[in-house]
Amino acid sequence: MKAILTALLLATSMAATATAAQDYQRPGVPSLRDRVAAHDRLIKARLDTVVPKIMREVGVDMWVLVSSEYNEDPVVKTMLPATWASARRTMVLIFFDRGPEKGVERLAVSRYPVGDIFPAAWDPEAQPEQWGRVAQLIAERNPKRIAVNINPTFALANGLSAGEHRQLLTALGPAAAKLESHERMALGYLETRTPEDMDVYNGIMRVAHSLIPEGLSEKVVTPGVTTTQDVVWWYRERLADLRQDAWCQPSVTVQRTGAPGITPGRQTLPENPVIMPGDLLHVDFCAGMLGLKTDTQQLAYVLRPGETDAPAGLKAGMAAANKVQDALVASFKTGATGNEVLMAARQKAIAAGTNPIIYTHSIGLHGHGAGPWIGNWEHQNPIPGRGDYRIYADTAWSIELAALAKVPEWSNAEIRFPLEVDGVWNGSSFRWIDGRQTQLMLIPRAAK
Repeated sequence: MKAILTALLLATSMAATATAAQDYQRPGVPSLRDRVAAHDRLIKARLDTVVPKIMREVGVDMWVLVSSEYNEDPVVKTMLPATWASARRTMVLIFFDRGPEKGVERLAVSRYPVGDIFPAAWDPEAQPEQWGRVAQLIAERNPKRIAVNINPTFALANGLSAGEHRQLLTALGPAAAKLESHERMALGYLETRTPEDMDVYNGIMRVAHSLIPEGLSEKVVTPGVTTTQDVVWWYRERLADLRQDAWCQPSVTVQRTGAPGITPGRQTLPENPVIMPGDLLHVDFCAGMLGLKTDTQQLAYVLRPGETDAPAGLKAGMAAANKVQDALVASFKTGATGNEVLMAARQKAIAAGTNPIIYTHSIGLHGHGAGPWIGNWEHQNPIPGRGDYRIYADTAWSIELAALAKVPEWSNAEIRFPLEVDGVWNGSSFRWIDGRQTQLMLIPRAAK
């Protein structure tokens, strides 16, 4: 892990910044070989520490996951070695808790061992029937409760296909009565961040925080010439250069006033508009590395001729969005549901004089990660099911939201100020993984 951390923290100087008067340092790009080794170490750390913790919390002594090539359980996908693009044929992974002293046993009922993470526990020459071997291993261990991933509410906990479930039931016979579905088993494994994860997450986050302002600068944007899609594809090329995982397509959008036929706050712009002086730019940027994802939204203002700063109303809107962020992270509480956090945060944000829209999600091994929903962008009411899941310690969050604010310089139109930035909840306090944007970026940058 030291090699990958050293590579991530190797920096090259850069003038673009996402916060006021602060220059970001972009981490160096580790070699693919180093990345694979580090990725697998992160997986092993989660399997060694998180799986036993969640199994004992849920009260199960066995967890069975089934995947077929190209139809993998999303949990299994996060457990495969970095050199494995998919499961191989049909693969059954078994976790069996032998107690705190002996720990959790890991087995792969498959033709091949899963790297050095899951040893193979099936010899097809000795026993041609794979499902017979599954039943035999389970009978030998005689678990009391067996967790499987079936859940209608959370897709990430719903990875056991109908066909594979049928095969498992047939193989186990009467022992199938021990099968239980636990959303917490799958979601808890996926959402819990280990110390090893957090050792590298800051460097991964910094890549995003260096690329975004570079794309929203005079290096990339020439007002009156550059289109929003020009910037989008500049981001994609840079992600490819840095061997980053673009887990979603970036987007760059414009809010603008003062043009013929445009009503402030209700713009009808072409799909790929040319960026103009006076535009408020918004970028939504998804990237990741070593299996860990980042999700970031930031704002920039394109200076008009003669301007040296953004209009006061736009800066006030940015400040309002920061207040909504403050209200939300102040409402985090271990054991609270996503719905409870949503309503508490809205109450705080409204009391602070803002008009909030909160639509926050967890992040980690998936961009829209395992855990509760905290609001929806389309409505601000409690969300049955997905909003009822609780907040747990050692989880990472993409604090995604917006403030609606009237801008006097734009005919007092109500403008949306969306922001998104990642942080971690340790059970008692919240911290940003690599800071947050607190001032609008300017295009071009002010001379230093």
